[in-house]
Amino acid sequence: MPGTGLWRTKSIEQSIADTDEPGSKLRRNLSAWDLTVFGVAVVIGAGIFTLTARTAGDFAGPSTSLAFVFAAIACALAALCYAEFASTVPVAGSAYTFSYATFGEFMAWIIGWDLILELAVGAAAVSKGWSAYLQTVLGYIFGEGTKTTFDIGSVTVDWGALILVTGLSTLLVIGTKLSSRFSMVITGIKVAVVLFVIVLGFFYIKGANYTPFIPPGEAAGSTHSGVEQSLFSLIAGGASSSFGVFGLLAGASLVFFAFIGFDIVATTAEETRNPQKSVPRGIFGSLAIVTVLYVAVSLVVVGMVNYKDLATSAGDGSKKTLATAFSANGVDWAANIISVGALAGLTTVVMVLMLGQVRVIYAMSRDGLMPTALSKTSSRGTPKKATMIVGGLVAVAATFFPADKLEEMVNVGTLFAFVLVSAGVLVLRRTRPDLPRAFKVPWVPLIPILAIIACLWLMLNLTVLTWLRFVVWMILGVVIYFVYSRRNSLLGKRNRGELPAQAQRE
Repeated sequence: MPGTGLWRTKSIEQSIADTDEPGSKLRRNLSAWDLTVFGVAVVIGAGIFTLTARTAGDFAGPSTSLAFVFAAIACALAALCYAEFASTVPVAGSAYTFSYATFGEFMAWIIGWDLILELAVGAAAVSKGWSAYLQTVLGYIFGEGTKTTFDIGSVTVDWGALILVTGLSTLLVIGTKLSSRFSMVITGIKVAVVLFVIVLGFFYIKGANYTPFIPPGEAAGSTHSGVEQSLFSLIAGGASSSFGVFGLLAGASLVFFAFIGFDIVATTAEETRNPQKSVPRGIFGSLAIVTVLYVAVSLVVVGMVNYKDLATSAGDGSKKTLATAFSANGVDWAANIISVGALAGLTTVVMVLMLGQVRVIYAMSRDGLMPTALSKTSSRGTPKKATMIVGGLVAVAATFFPADKLEEMVNVGTLFAFVLVSAGVLVLRRTRPDLPRAFKVPWVPLIPILAIIACLWLMLNLTVLTWLRFVVWMILGVVIYFVYSRRNSLLGKRNRGELPAQAQRE
């Protein structure tokens, strides 16, 4: 087995062999279409319904569409690297599994811990948003004042988020294929709503709202200055990251949250009938669809209202969304339709984020880095225990805790994963040139290097406070690895001869 200690790697052959382990085998029943649906289901959600307006009002102004393009380019470069890895190593766990085969166990643990930050925190945050939209929709039906929260002493209980997470956890336990069919129906609804926004909103566009396309930067002391400004603007001596070039770059790093999800397609590779072909198609198909929709929606929204009216601090202090642009133009009935579409949209986002989280924990527990009981599958071929635990943790977080600032926390974790996957392609090309690759990244090493640079660039444009929180989370992960995971690693036990002979499969 190559490597020892922290840098011991798990061979590709061993990773693939582990997928046939009795009692922890996933059912292969997903197609390329199913994967594309999963990708679109998770990507079209919180980003397009809420983040578009916030980015325009607080960071980039009319140039928000350009911010989406910048983020999409970084995602496309990383997607090429994900596609090669996923078609070469069709195993659950995505970036975690890829890192185990290239950088070794310690880095694999770090990236797995990082993905927990991305997926679990993201699911909890979006669940809170779903509950807020549910409250709006219930207000249409039962009148204003209807709430999805209640207070017990000083604690606010969000029963809307609790109902959502509980229902989706049950659906994921029943089976991934059923989850895919449910996603297909809901995704069809929200794509129709997005197209409705684009078509109807086009008739309310005012050319004057596109000027200035990149608003002048704000001075020091504004909302996004100090630890709240991007790390790059702080290093470069910028006064703030509100508007101007620094604002545009910060906006690109923020809207990157809207693209998070296509990498989850890679986590389902082990449950796909023909992963070598289906996974790359699912990744590229979902990314292409959502990029076109995002750019079109952002152009329509900033054309309908002045970007200043979309600022977080604009007037009434309410949260600005796509519906805000229609309400500002007196089209309240359309705003109501958008709210219902957002409710449907956020449902599938939470479900697929939880699906990805479960598969990462499943892969880590199968390697012994987390309790191995979490890798056991039910008669339906799903990791029932892992699903119930993830569902419980997300439910607690979404029900009892506020979700402020979580988008950026999710972004920094995901970008870090993208950097490692892109670098992993370079490493695996050198260490295992003999592996069959159904999909190959073109122009190696140029494309992976560009992907690394693009992702690091976006990371630099996240806030200083986000970086501080990320470092604390990573330190906690390192502690857990040395206290528990290193001693219980099945790969380590194999190397030390502590497993029965039949378990030492190579």
